[in-house]
Amino acid sequence: METSSVSKLLILFFTALLVSSKLIKCSITYDKKAILINGQRRILISGSIHYPRSTPEMWEDLIKKARHGGLDVIDTYVFWNGHEPSPGNYNFKGRYDLVRFIKTVQKMGLYVHLRIGPYVCAEWNFGGFPVWLKYVPGISFRTDNEPFKRAMQRFTQKIVEMMKNEKLFASQGGPIILSQIENEYGPESKALGAAGHAYINWAANMAVGLDTGVPWVMCKEDDAPDPIINACNGFYCDAFYPNKPYKPTLWTEAWSGWFTEFGGTIHHRPVQDLAFAVARFIQKGGSYINYYMYHGGTNFGRTAGGPFITTSYDYDAPIDEYGLIRQPKYGHLKELHRAIKLCEHALVSSDPTVTSLGIYQQAHVFSSRQGSCAAFLSNYHTKSSARVMFNNRQYKLPPWSISILPDCRNVVFNTAIVGVKTSHVQMSPMNSKMFSWETYDEDISSLGKSSRITASGLLEQMNVTRDTSDYLWYTTSVDISPSESFLRGGQKPTLNVFSAGHALHVFINGQFSGSAFGTRENRGFTFMGPVNLRAGTNHISLVSISVGLPNVGRHYETWKTGILGVLLHGLDQGKKELTWQKWSYQVGLKGEAMNLVSPDGASSVEWIRCSLATQSRQSMTWYRAYFDAPGGAEPLALDMRSMGKGQVWINGQSLGRYWMAYAKGDCGTCSHSGTFRPPKCQSGCGRPTQRWYHVPRSWLKQRQNLLVVFEELGGDASKISLVRRSVL
Repeated sequence: METSSVSKLLILFFTALLVSSKLIKCSITYDKKAILINGQRRILISGSIHYPRSTPEMWEDLIKKARHGGLDVIDTYVFWNGHEPSPGNYNFKGRYDLVRFIKTVQKMGLYVHLRIGPYVCAEWNFGGFPVWLKYVPGISFRTDNEPFKRAMQRFTQKIVEMMKNEKLFASQGGPIILSQIENEYGPESKALGAAGHAYINWAANMAVGLDTGVPWVMCKEDDAPDPIINACNGFYCDAFYPNKPYKPTLWTEAWSGWFTEFGGTIHHRPVQDLAFAVARFIQKGGSYINYYMYHGGTNFGRTAGGPFITTSYDYDAPIDEYGLIRQPKYGHLKELHRAIKLCEHALVSSDPTVTSLGIYQQAHVFSSRQGSCAAFLSNYHTKSSARVMFNNRQYKLPPWSISILPDCRNVVFNTAIVGVKTSHVQMSPMNSKMFSWETYDEDISSLGKSSRITASGLLEQMNVTRDTSDYLWYTTSVDISPSESFLRGGQKPTLNVFSAGHALHVFINGQFSGSAFGTRENRGFTFMGPVNLRAGTNHISLVSISVGLPNVGRHYETWKTGILGVLLHGLDQGKKELTWQKWSYQVGLKGEAMNLVSPDGASSVEWIRCSLATQSRQSMTWYRAYFDAPGGAEPLALDMRSMGKGQVWINGQSLGRYWMAYAKGDCGTCSHSGTFRPPKCQSGCGRPTQRWYHVPRSWLKQRQNLLVVFEELGGDASKISLVRRSVL
């Protein structure tokens, strides 16, 4: 027994030494074949996990699953607007504890690619830029502009110094082996010409000057100056080559699925096609592949961008939004990674010799001087299998597939042959009952009476709210003569409201009169509907709603949000222009100002207890209830199908925006063969785009959890339920 115990201790000691040895001061360089770690070329498999899109309590399990899935590296953006919500005031706590996240990766024995940006895109609110940046005098984003460059350099230096202080770069013994500056700048650079070229050279010099001891990367930027490595993003990157012959071929974003927008379908990328794309990249000489996303997570709070991006950022990733393994995607890719690693020595030792095996078939063969040999046999035909001869042996290749032979003889993996069972997700109701639903009506009648902001004409929404709330009230009045024809049985007047986006609710004399919405493709829209006006003074209250700020597009910081014009048609005098009248403004909701979402704020007003089953569906209404946390460890979600559109909080923390917008699309059959694009494989047509909303267990107390819902359109809160997510 004693000998056995000593042996176990020695095994544990040497295992820990082996893991830690990876992370003791590393030399990170590169050559034309690969990233070199301590002089050794490596084929590196990476996966994106964004720390704010999960909770710190989830991080270790996510990273452990990534390691077991065959990953070497965890990739993450750095989210400027989460870290610096106001100038000079920094937040590195909770979900934004970047150091803790990187140290968790280090603990699991993996490397990190830190994509500082600080522009991230990522379907994240404002592309990761803080909204206050838009109001720096003289600023213009992502170009040769001094105010922007000063702000960008200051934040980038802040992050780099933080990493250095914690000794997190590989050159210091940490896990960070790569860093990225800027992000997908190629299209911008081409459009901006000389200013774009000057900016990208400045960004490269600034980054390299920070002396991190690890290489810097620019993705989708063909003009990345030395020593920056340019890299590829896309569904396929086998046609990509670096801009210099002495740089390695890196794929910084292999899109594992696609994002979801409210009113859209769910997109799925078949794992056979994803594996085929990765194998194509590797056989062409690629040496670094990062799955975007490996775990997508959740856009908690108001972090979703777009606009109209859903709260779920599941992305059809190998690890789902809730942290559960998605099969067969996870398991099939794990087998792919194992096959690639078996070929690693040959892959990094030579360039491929390419031989034709047929019209649509090829062999890519890698041979080292030491005698190792690896072959990739490919069939690009989308419908027909092929029998090919290679090294005097016959091999059968399914359509749109690649077979991997680590010894140039035996097939250990084919991208189209999946040996992993498909997992099925089940959402099961819990026994946790919502106790004593109560309501509080958002005050609409007093709008405009005590407004601190008034103006002749309509103000742009972001200029007023600075994105402190999704909501901005525009209020004015119109006097109607008792002699108007419509008051004596004529046709009601029509109100036209022209909006730059994203959503609008109309109230006339405190009564709900209708709504209109934009889409991600067409943010702007027009509301047109009959309105009930009376003789005398009528109050028109319009609430304009943002559904996430844009995250991509040339100078999107200049794009408008909110109401552009208002016209009243159908009066005896014809039309009445209301655009240039005196308007009063209220930023946000009264309930937000009173902080009704927090336990303390929720106690500051009188809530009305009533039977929701008999109550008519009210717009602009707050609901609250209490519930006890269910037992077990399974992930939890709220089923919001009975509601319309709004936001939801638990114990003061925002789960995000919800919206029962029904999905429109083409949910036909889906084949893995042939080039993938998001419309190819869709599901969820005719159902709400997102019905369930992730509730992190770490946000719950054992008893008396406060659930607060703000409903814009009207719903039945009594049917909201807590469900358990499991995989069968």
